[in-house]
Amino acid sequence: MPKFDVSKSDLERLIGKSFTVEEWENLFLYAKCELDDVWEENGEVYFKADSKDTNRPDLWSAEGIARQVKWALGMERGLPEYEVKKSDVVVYVDEKLKDIRPYGVYAIVEGLQLDEEALKQMINLQEKVALTFGRRRREVAIGVFDFDKVKPPVYYRAAEKTEKFVPLGYDEEMALEEILEKHEKGKEYGHLIKDKPYYPLLVDSEGKVLSMPPVINSEITGRVTTETKNVFVDITGWDLNKILLALNVVVTALAERGGKIRSVKVVYPDFEIETPDLTPREFEVELEYIKNLTGLELSDEEIKELLERMMYEVELEDGRAKLRYPAFRDDIMHARDVLEDVLIAYGYNEIEPEEPKLAVQGRGEDFEDFITAIRELMAGFGLQEVMTFNLTNREAQFERMNLKEPLFPARELVEIENPVSMKWSALRSWLLPSLMDFLSQNTHEEYPQRLFEVGKATLIDEECETLTRSEDRLVVVLAHPRVTFTEAKEILDGLMRHLGFEYEVEEIEHPSFIPGRVGKVVVEGKEIGIIGEVHPLVLENWGLEMPVAGFEVALRPLYRGSFL
Repeated sequence: MPKFDVSKSDLERLIGKSFTVEEWENLFLYAKCELDDVWEENGEVYFKADSKDTNRPDLWSAEGIARQVKWALGMERGLPEYEVKKSDVVVYVDEKLKDIRPYGVYAIVEGLQLDEEALKQMINLQEKVALTFGRRRREVAIGVFDFDKVKPPVYYRAAEKTEKFVPLGYDEEMALEEILEKHEKGKEYGHLIKDKPYYPLLVDSEGKVLSMPPVINSEITGRVTTETKNVFVDITGWDLNKILLALNVVVTALAERGGKIRSVKVVYPDFEIETPDLTPREFEVELEYIKNLTGLELSDEEIKELLERMMYEVELEDGRAKLRYPAFRDDIMHARDVLEDVLIAYGYNEIEPEEPKLAVQGRGEDFEDFITAIRELMAGFGLQEVMTFNLTNREAQFERMNLKEPLFPARELVEIENPVSMKWSALRSWLLPSLMDFLSQNTHEEYPQRLFEVGKATLIDEECETLTRSEDRLVVVLAHPRVTFTEAKEILDGLMRHLGFEYEVEEIEHPSFIPGRVGKVVVEGKEIGIIGEVHPLVLENWGLEMPVAGFEVALRPLYRGSFL
């Protein structure tokens, strides 16, 4: 979760009211943050805010926190309004960037009066949005430039790798390819464009370079100081809707500092847009739904007042709340999201806890007893149990397993929209890659290695309310110089015999396994898993020198209502 530093006096200047440190501990909760630390530096009190929501980048700066607190306390109500005036500035986007970094959106913010704290927050917001929401600049990269040094129109174009400019922090020109090799930011983010035939470059009509997205700004235009009054904001990425949201977050934060927003026309090869677009978003929710799930005795007008304190414009009609909310938010996907805002405005600490009155006694679920018995059975076969993470990534689930397309049991992944790390960016759809990873981390241990795991795979299922379902699986892997399909099948035979099931293995083709040594496991006419010897390419991808055989089966079809 994003953490960032804010000045107490800067927050209070933006709000227009002072508070004690103790009061701030509760105020941060309105902005879905916790007060992680407090310290004093040069006579100034600073807070470390720990954001608890990766879907609210608008709250990752002093401006966003101050705005949220101001509304939550009732100092402002309803929908925040930001005027966007048109400018005559145009940005032309090069068609050659289609497969390199295709989209850019832009805005101008004028009349700023930036002090050191405002500069710190502007840099912090850029970094946090690009790091977390933008997946380390892959999806979103942000540049802010001194607009008075820019001569429109501006061109976002494909550049030869030998072109030169002075990168931020340097005083001499460097070739684009040289920047990727020598500059600190080039080393950190160069991999995002290094293998492309051209590199993205943002230049003005005089040929001055503004930046090389998503790597580094220019020293000439990209250094913003307390003397800067007008800024040009540039955001690039692969998803137009995502970078438009990021632009809305940045320009409205600057508007909280007194800046005036002006739009920019962006001309693509096949369409044109005017950015930013701060048109409020709309949603509807049943009032009875909010009343029932909160457990609070709230009238319709009280719900309306609470929502207005969370920056909604509310119209009550026929038992429903018709809502309009700010364009810097993109997290309202379900009525529960609105419900959460109602509870935040009401105050979690104001809710009186009630002890549930239950006329039943708790006991373990039979299926969980069945799972425990499976674990004990596998241990009885001489296997060692391991526990690996449910979170994984596309490379591990598909590429390292020699899969070009999702195949059973490696179906399409449930991916996290804004992962903190690309290593943990999806929920696994099968368990075998997790154990291959485990083997690769333990090549220094003695062989044979005979492992099993009972864990969950998460699958996309459009018939479920959440569009996903979890499936309990058993996976077994055996690794030693003489391991064979037969050895893995002997363990599967023992499992089925103890459970009282007859099964068949039908030969199939699967890129993760050696042809002719792989089959699907079929019980009562239903395919429940796979068994085979792992393909040498997969072993190589995981850095394994030992052969591996194993199987993976779903456990729910093997459950008969009582455990072993």
